[in-house]
Amino acid sequence: MRTQADPSLVDVYARLAAAWGPQHWWPGDTPFEVAVGAVLTQNTAWSNVEKAITSLKAAGAMTAAGLLALSEPDLEQAIRPAGTYRVKARYLRTLAAWIAQRATGDLSSLMPEDTDALRCEVLALQGVGRETADSILLYAIGKPAFVVDDYTRRIAARLRLLPDNATYESTQQYFVARLPEDAHLFNQFHALLVHLAKEHCRARPVCLACPLEQCCPSVDTSPATGHAVRMRTMPERTTTP
Repeated sequence: MRTQADPSLVDVYARLAAAWGPQHWWPGDTPFEVAVGAVLTQNTAWSNVEKAITSLKAAGAMTAAGLLALSEPDLEQAIRPAGTYRVKARYLRTLAAWIAQRATGDLSSLMPEDTDALRCEVLALQGVGRETADSILLYAIGKPAFVVDDYTRRIAARLRLLPDNATYESTQQYFVARLPEDAHLFNQFHALLVHLAKEHCRARPVCLACPLEQCCPSVDTSPATGHAVRMRTMPERTTTP
């Protein structure tokens, strides 16, 4: 059952949106490219995904039909920068075949369909887990599916909304039950949480000047935080755009 919007979540979103504005996620020229990126980003940095996508475009494989027409060696070579390329090549073929058959190559045609039923279909595809499925639903199709990742769980735990060991499902249910069912809101909120995790809510947090500094119960005001602030330009590996 959906509840009214939780004031704490609304406040978190409002503070982040005021600080950073629209995030324009997910980067991609077409829904198919977004779906491909959601698979390729598994266990690798987004910079590697961009290289693979550039290669796929050069090979004319940025449509379901184009990808399926690409030979196995050529597909593997194109996505090699994204890592585990043989496995991901199989995943991409499975995804492309489903899109070609189920959506006649056009993911946007699935927009009117039931979200839960569609999620079950996507989850049944080889190599598609919950985060990948929800990313495809939200960012490629435009369905209101709230995406959960390690960043989301870390922030929720530090805000004391959920325990450290909260599952994907419990975290997703918490957000969905307390926010309006709106794909644009889910899109922006998840993107803003990722931005927050990269800028401030890292494994070693940088609380100074964080948009949530005034409302986060876990805010660190110790001298150690000053040391962390000086480290804020250090790179952090990310698997998201």
